[in-house]
Amino acid sequence: MFITRLKLHNWRNFRDIDIELQRRVFIVGANATGKSNLLDALRFLRDAANPKGGGLQSAVNRRGGFRELRSRAADRSDDHLALEVELRAEPQHDGPPDWSYALRVKQERNGRHGVLVEQECVTRGGEVVLVRPDGGDMEDRERLTQTALEQVNANREFRPIAEFFASIQYLHLLPQMLRHAQDLQSRPLSDDPYGQGFLDQVVRTPKRTREARLNRIENALRSVVPQFSELRAVRDEAGGGPRLEVRFEHWRSRETWQPHGFLSDGTLRLVALLWIAQETGGPLLLEEPETSLHDSVVRALPGAFASLAYGWRSNGRHRPRQVWMSTHSPTLLQDDTISLREVVLLRQDAGGTRTALASEDPTLCALHEAGHPLGDAVVPWTGAMSPQLARIK
Repeated sequence: MFITRLKLHNWRNFRDIDIELQRRVFIVGANATGKSNLLDALRFLRDAANPKGGGLQSAVNRRGGFRELRSRAADRSDDHLALEVELRAEPQHDGPPDWSYALRVKQERNGRHGVLVEQECVTRGGEVVLVRPDGGDMEDRERLTQTALEQVNANREFRPIAEFFASIQYLHLLPQMLRHAQDLQSRPLSDDPYGQGFLDQVVRTPKRTREARLNRIENALRSVVPQFSELRAVRDEAGGGPRLEVRFEHWRSRETWQPHGFLSDGTLRLVALLWIAQETGGPLLLEEPETSLHDSVVRALPGAFASLAYGWRSNGRHRPRQVWMSTHSPTLLQDDTISLREVVLLRQDAGGTRTALASEDPTLCALHEAGHPLGDAVVPWTGAMSPQLARIK
């Protein structure tokens, strides 16, 4: 499934937004406009759908509490925040969405219960499946401290969307976390957003699947990494720790495999990105995937993600996956297959951050039709004009 529409009300930077989405989503904006906060709205739904992680209350508390989530641009009398998504098997389908989910929460006045569900609604094909609060909620307000989404005895009729939200994956891989994972004493975060447990995840993957994925990554690396030859994942027989091993063509013929410490930060990051794009599940959220990569690689990323993330395999078992990318890079948007409808623009004003699709801006449409590269037109449009910065001493 794909998230084809997202509505946010009083969510962090965003007072009110309503955006239609495609298979790929490119989020472009200046610093502090809310690119990370937009991605975090989906992470919030994932956390709220996870009863093992504490559900709604934990999702709010992990973000500093309700006051940190509620937009500072909100009216004082407007004391709630809301999220709504529409889900479809294919973004282009007309008619009512396959599923929709809406959640509105507020801070309880006395603070005893944390946040309360003010409204929760689920529809399937336009037919209402759930509306809360219901009679049971009115009799026992403790029930409003949890969403129906996180309760297995309550989400039976719409469990597919609970499982979909729970499979949303965020990655902002830090190569040093991957490189020194065995040296770090702390345990990875529950969703491991920085890649500390990535190598262990690779090694634990069933052999046939692991080798197929690594083979695709090898083919990609040979086209962008000079003299690259082979890549494999093993577990250290001495210490039991997982590691990648690599070989290059210019090494001596009898040169042994070398650990992934020989790879650059950019190559390690690319390996992780290409691996994670082959996993199935809900939306894959990538924060600035261009970081530490050469422009020629960055330019190829959208096409690579499209092929790996939602290209059907010959056996038909691979489920399409939506990919969201926040970026500052004009190069990332140079792929000719990127549509203006896939680019979400963020601009900040006195009322908070506003969003629009690039296809809704007449100037950008005209520039694109005239043959101007999409990235060169879009990124300056969202950037802050700060010539004074260069003069700071």
